[in-house]
Amino acid sequence: MLNRPTRRTAAIATAGVMAGTCLLAVPAVTATAAKDNVPLRSLNKAVTLEAVLDHLEAFQKISDDNGGNRASGLPGYAESVDYVVEQLRAAGYTPEVQEFEFEYFDERSELERVTPEPTTFEEGSEFIRNDFDTGVPQGEATGELVPVDLRLDAPNLPDNTSTSGCETEDFAGFPQGGIALVQRGTCGFAQKVLNAQAAGAAAVVVMNEGQPGRTGLVGMIGDATGLAVPAVFATFDAGAELASTPGATVRVEVDFTADIRTTWNVLAETRKGNDDNVVMAGAHLDSVPDGAGINDNGSGSAALLETAIQLNRQNVKNTVRFAWWGAEESGLLGAEHYVANLTEEQQADIALYLNFDMVASPNYMFGIYDGDNSGGTAPEGFIPPGSAEIEDVFERIYARRNLEFNDSEFSGRSDYGPFIAVGIPAGGLFTGAEGVKTEEQAEMYGGVAGVAYDPCYHNFCDNLTGEGQDDAVYDALRADYDLVGNVNTEALDINSDVIASAVLTFAYDTSTVNGVKPRR
Repeated sequence: MLNRPTRRTAAIATAGVMAGTCLLAVPAVTATAAKDNVPLRSLNKAVTLEAVLDHLEAFQKISDDNGGNRASGLPGYAESVDYVVEQLRAAGYTPEVQEFEFEYFDERSELERVTPEPTTFEEGSEFIRNDFDTGVPQGEATGELVPVDLRLDAPNLPDNTSTSGCETEDFAGFPQGGIALVQRGTCGFAQKVLNAQAAGAAAVVVMNEGQPGRTGLVGMIGDATGLAVPAVFATFDAGAELASTPGATVRVEVDFTADIRTTWNVLAETRKGNDDNVVMAGAHLDSVPDGAGINDNGSGSAALLETAIQLNRQNVKNTVRFAWWGAEESGLLGAEHYVANLTEEQQADIALYLNFDMVASPNYMFGIYDGDNSGGTAPEGFIPPGSAEIEDVFERIYARRNLEFNDSEFSGRSDYGPFIAVGIPAGGLFTGAEGVKTEEQAEMYGGVAGVAYDPCYHNFCDNLTGEGQDDAVYDALRADYDLVGNVNTEALDINSDVIASAVLTFAYDTSTVNGVKPRR
């Protein structure tokens, strides 16, 4: 615990992209910082690319030593927490580790055609496993694909046309150990899969029917008492692709983990500052289970960590509270837990929240959360007052460097979501994820138009080694950029300075956001 029993102690312990650029004046707060002999350029000089990369190398090693990831609920995340805590203590902080439980889930189900034309179908977009109320049998089966009374002309017919798998007669002559391909239609999912199992199927693929509104993925739920073989649901297109090669060898695997696990947030704050006017800055520390999470979000975590290390030497006016969130990839759970456990008074003490999630994408753009909703993508009342003024500060920092920038949709998709939900103004940076860089942005930043900002988003190749990358894509990116694995060092260097500058700016003065004048 922190040493002083203040509200600050309790608060710590309980607790799509649119083009557009502008040039703005240097913020007046720079003069305030300079007057106190802590100019922004001094902090920018202290927060070096080399130091931030050192943190990323530590995260990569942690991942390498722990099964290839740093996901909440797994050992790599626990070691990431230990690393951040050690670094903070060495810098003079007294970090707090906030424990909470969450629903851990790891989906490893697979659907693939092995022969004659090897094809792997994507879980979550082309197929999903069943979720029957009576249990989800796990297992793996490989066998001959057997289409069962399919109606591939169903898109031209009324709904509930296909009787595929509804009657035992549909499975006459079904080979023992075959993989049944049946179709959504006139009877329930459970009836289809149980009939297939009774006929000797080793696994069942249920494809959607094909009419408008019946082409994508839906959950197979209900009572399937007695089901013992793996069963998955596929889109109409995926099912039709499988049906095009009857007799093919197909593999179906249902494999997942779902339980309650413990994870942690890490919080630390400056020794000096106004406890009644707290500037919060956060980044999620966890990766997805599929990889090391070096850009998402080792980049934000590392840049924020080095900012915290260097900032603790400064004579700030407002308390700065740093946060590294757990279980963001499970649904913003760490930030949600923290905010939910704040009292109204503790919430009111937070002047603003800054979020840094993916700040070094290999095919980057400089995105700033659209706090003034100039892009018109946020619903009325969604963005708390003061967020536009936060956006202004980030814009001014980029403009001082003669850098262009884009609005980034203020969607609540990252850890700032729980803060704005209780009216705390927020802002932050984002260099792009699975979205595709436009021609205009390629002119602005370089890189490759028509390619994702992060081609390794949520994949194994989001690492420092380059292993698993698409060589053609990354060779094209390296023609413009200096990359270390999946990290664009230019974007990381610039954004590390921008993060430090914004945090220090508000550490001295939040008056444009909430009207609170700095103490003298």
